[in-house]
Amino acid sequence: MSESQDLLQHPRRNLGNRYRSTAQKFAKLAKADPARAAENMAWAEQNARQAILHDFTDERNWRYLAELKVLNEDADGLHAVLEDVFIILGRDPENLDQLSGIDYLSVGRELLEAAFARDALDPDAWWEHLSTTEGDVGVSEFAERCRRLDFRDQRANIVFGRRLERLRSAGHEEVFIELAKHLLAHRPINHELWLEMGRLHERRNEIDEAWSCYDQVQQLRPHLKERDRFLERLKGNMDGKEKKPWSGPSIDHRKAFLDGMQSLTERISAPAEPIQPAEEDSEKSTAHPDEAKLANLMEQGDLQAAFFLARRLLASGEGWAEEWLAQIQSQMV
Repeated sequence: MSESQDLLQHPRRNLGNRYRSTAQKFAKLAKADPARAAENMAWAEQNARQAILHDFTDERNWRYLAELKVLNEDADGLHAVLEDVFIILGRDPENLDQLSGIDYLSVGRELLEAAFARDALDPDAWWEHLSTTEGDVGVSEFAERCRRLDFRDQRANIVFGRRLERLRSAGHEEVFIELAKHLLAHRPINHELWLEMGRLHERRNEIDEAWSCYDQVQQLRPHLKERDRFLERLKGNMDGKEKKPWSGPSIDHRKAFLDGMQSLTERISAPAEPIQPAEEDSEKSTAHPDEAKLANLMEQGDLQAAFFLARRLLASGEGWAEEWLAQIQSQMV
């Protein structure tokens, strides 16, 4: 996975502020100099888009781009802005249904404000609203919503991952673990969330689960060596004690864990297409039966299901799946 692409998707408030400020300056120049208004407005919009690229969690960036779309009478552009916001908010069908048959220039910005009022992009503002006005009922309703949302977009994974961190910090550990699995099923290359879940399981002394999470981190970021360090910590705790050294969970546990993660991808998977039986020949007769399934999943774009299937095969000792896993991870970026 490209480290630079991964970094670009993480909000950087200072750059977002800088580009938004530049966009506002160009918009003022457009108003002051009608002869060059079109040119300056184009620069304003370009900088406004850069502000969102660098910090999609700052609602001010979205508001300003929407304002420019209205000033330019760009209804299609405002539609695209709203659709992008709703993708970040998990492709909630209730939100997407609101985009049908409306006058975007008249009500588009109002719709944007309504979305932010319900779903603040800033995790602290979101948690403040949820905890003070809705309490445990709000947590339950949020969990129910998460079970039907789509978190494949990296920005959605980041926004909801930070919300889950607030839930965990407030003591909702079981909710955090359940919902984190949904986020990871939809975007399994989120190594930061795997790491957070591993640390929580380790604090709870849930050794097999902690190892499974750290193992995912080390697969995605080998240089971090989180699984190896976890094993070292376990060995350190056993020094001087008559305990059998522990080297990891059983194969059955690893397979069950990965099967469970793969099952959570079914909601966002394309309908399974029947796999055509391969023609019998000496070359193909030696292929593992799951190889055709991996190829089918990748062809359908079901990279999440393919990821966990490849990981399960590797856990079972099928070394040939390593090459498939590398292909899957490269396509997930």
